[in-house]
Amino acid sequence: MLLSHRQYSGDGEPLLILHGLFGSQANWGWHARHLAECFAVYGLDLRNHGASPHDGHMSYPAMATDVSEWLDVQGMESCHLLGHSMGGKVAMQLAFAAPERVGKLVVADIAPVDYNVSTIKARHPALTALQNIPVQELGSRAEADEFLRDAIPEDRVREFLLTNLERLPQGGYRWRLNLAAIEANLAAMSSAPETSESYGGPVLFLFGERSAYLQFDHQLEIRRLFPAAEIQLLPDAGHWLNVEQPQASLKAIEEFLAKGGQDA
Repeated sequence: MLLSHRQYSGDGEPLLILHGLFGSQANWGWHARHLAECFAVYGLDLRNHGASPHDGHMSYPAMATDVSEWLDVQGMESCHLLGHSMGGKVAMQLAFAAPERVGKLVVADIAPVDYNVSTIKARHPALTALQNIPVQELGSRAEADEFLRDAIPEDRVREFLLTNLERLPQGGYRWRLNLAAIEANLAAMSSAPETSESYGGPVLFLFGERSAYLQFDHQLEIRRLFPAAEIQLLPDAGHWLNVEQPQASLKAIEEFLAKGGQDA
């Protein structure tokens, strides 16, 4: 599967940005433009998201293979990786499967653990809400926003979700997301990346201080699987740390990537 991407710059070592569930490469566009001052930055749309192809299978090995195949097509032997949430697990999976292809790894607000499916559903009421919108009958995005308001009261989250709504030439809208595949693969996406070995390369785990995605036992698993890992907590940030604390998250990422060590 050839993933869709946006190239933000062509100078410097390659840095790939992988978005989270219900997202697209555009979600990290602000960070990408700033990081492009020092790196050749590429934002990828993962399968069933953005402009990338749809597929019924969404295991982390499959999605990591997508990224590896994208690197092959671009003629890149290796890269730095920045992955948020689901994209963070894809990045970890690639580091486990092909460590020689990963320089430095930044994992944003996700741990290498199996999150309970019911917990994921509770944290993502968006899935049911999106499925219940009669998108082909919509006259405007404002109507879709009203459909979501009760289930998702946070304006910022609704705005983020509605970036996936695409107007049809004949009228009405459609989702760029493959909602059926996402629902069918919730168990696979809540699971931990697959590995029998640890990854010894440089890794930054960046969490929002208010995020529910980091528990004490998660830190133990991070240390076990990533012995060289740094763990940082961003104050006044939750899961959407790139939106809630853009400057602070960018600074942490830039400082980590600027450190001496493993090149892409």
